[in-house]
Amino acid sequence: MRRALLAVVATAIGLALLLSFKPHDVTGATQPPAALAQTQTSATPAPTSSTSSEGSAGARTVDGDVADTRWGPVQVRISVSGGKISDVQVLQAPNENRRDVEINDRALPVLQEEALSAQSAQIDSVSGATYTSDGYTRSLQSAIDRAGL
Repeated sequence: MRRALLAVVATAIGLALLLSFKPHDVTGATQPPAALAQTQTSATPAPTSSTSSEGSAGARTVDGDVADTRWGPVQVRISVSGGKISDVQVLQAPNENRRDVEINDRALPVLQEEALSAQSAQIDSVSGATYTSDGYTRSLQSAIDRAGL
């Protein structure tokens, strides 16, 4: 009877530990998502601010700080036109393995849409992409601060 009870308790503890374990590097794939491949920069920090003149409307781009997260750096660039955020591009995001790519392919478009809608960094995190969401909002806020919005 004691052995059976001990076996059940040990199994329950082992199962709880197994379910709470979340491996990060499942496949070792290093292919960046297609959406990020065009705007991805190297690990070298990008310039903190850049401007471009697109007509007389005073459109410009401003890079946010690189926000280091548990799974890698996140950095965004905002385009400002008429005193409003007109676009948000991701310059860096975690992409070391297939799971990173899956998470960011789902989360980054949602974060972009939320940022454009809110016109601020006060946006909700994407469920399942908490670290990326946190890095995104920190980088976005620094870009907004630099742009003077």
